[in-house]
Amino acid sequence: MRFENTGIENLTIELSKLTHIMKEEGLVFAGQWDYDRVTYDRKFVIKDETFYLRVQGYAIEGEVEENGKYAVIKLITPILGKHYYPHGVEYGEDENFPKSLIEQCNRILAKVKENISAFSA
Repeated sequence: MRFENTGIENLTIELSKLTHIMKEEGLVFAGQWDYDRVTYDRKFVIKDETFYLRVQGYAIEGEVEENGKYAVIKLITPILGKHYYPHGVEYGEDENFPKSLIEQCNRILAKVKENISAFSA
């Protein structure tokens, strides 16, 4: 599921500030990074089902590195997925997500936007 029109899309911010903001909202710097892209995930477990809120971005200046070297990140549309063992996470529009989870994700994304806007590059 894509979270359209959150206001996060196209925001830019320095990587270390972004990582700090995401950590405050429970989103961790995920292992799916390379020198051009970055991913932050927050895991939710509801009634034995696992979901992930994912916020991604790409470097428009510098390079992404786990040790926090300088980079400016431009964010893209956040997504919500459901984990299926052993296949992985599905982000399709056909997935059913609990309404309370969607509302919680919207609140998290609104807070992330508010905090990023204060530092936006």
